[in-house]
Amino acid sequence: MSYKIGWFSTGRDEAARELLRVVSDNIKQGRLAKLQISFVFSNRTKGEGRESDLFFKLVERLGIDLVSFSSQNFRPEMRRKALVQEKRGKLKLISHWRSLYDQEIIKRIDKFEVELIVLAGYMLIVGEKLCQKYPMINLHPAAPGGPRGTWQEVIWKLIEKNERQTGVMMHLVTPELDAGSPLTYCTFSTKGGKFDSLWENLEKKLNRKPLEEIKREEGEVEPLFKEIRKEGLKRELPLIVHTLKALSNKTIELRGEKLVKEGRIIEGCCLNEEINCEADMH
Repeated sequence: MSYKIGWFSTGRDEAARELLRVVSDNIKQGRLAKLQISFVFSNRTKGEGRESDLFFKLVERLGIDLVSFSSQNFRPEMRRKALVQEKRGKLKLISHWRSLYDQEIIKRIDKFEVELIVLAGYMLIVGEKLCQKYPMINLHPAAPGGPRGTWQEVIWKLIEKNERQTGVMMHLVTPELDAGSPLTYCTFSTKGGKFDSLWENLEKKLNRKPLEEIKREEGEVEPLFKEIRKEGLKRELPLIVHTLKALSNKTIELRGEKLVKEGRIIEGCCLNEEINCEADMH
């Protein structure tokens, strides 16, 4: 009996393609023998971006059903107004727009009858309707209790707060961004070893200019930023594979918003031993 999942991704970069490819390879090679990706959903359509077009070609090559529905072109005038209001802290219109968009997604994917939806590089906040309809999990580039936001925002916040540790996690999706309970996670240190000289170099730069200026000038190539991202990326692929294996084998189960292991409700499953061992091999 297959454990059927849906896969949500905007497909905006190479990392999005790699996540899908690795999970698909693990299914074909028997490491995720009970898992089946029933469909891939993207909030872009062909022609909206070079990266997403490459993503669509990958989906086609893997032989998975693609469901694409452009968020950018869905009620564009309402969306534009809603985004302007959202910046001012007025959320009513954007919530309504998300609800309408989610209804359209449900119409397109309900026939697949999946047990779970995985968000992997999906760049929209999911509305309440979708969260209520399907169990959904998301890959997030921080440890439980860590910063929210994009991976870029997360890393800059870690640097700003001089954090000693970070990680990656899979968590339940809720309408509030990155606020769902952790499902699985792993952590790693951002101090000691190769990190110490990178922190020292950043400290020297901070003596001359503020962090905001460094962010503008160097961005993602700033050496400490780059190293934290590299260590996180090494763990993302193993974490998503281990999580899907545990779910498809029923080692862990989602019951509503509760995570159950061996009949007991748990608050997230730490996979440091498995994930860090694989990351060290890279």
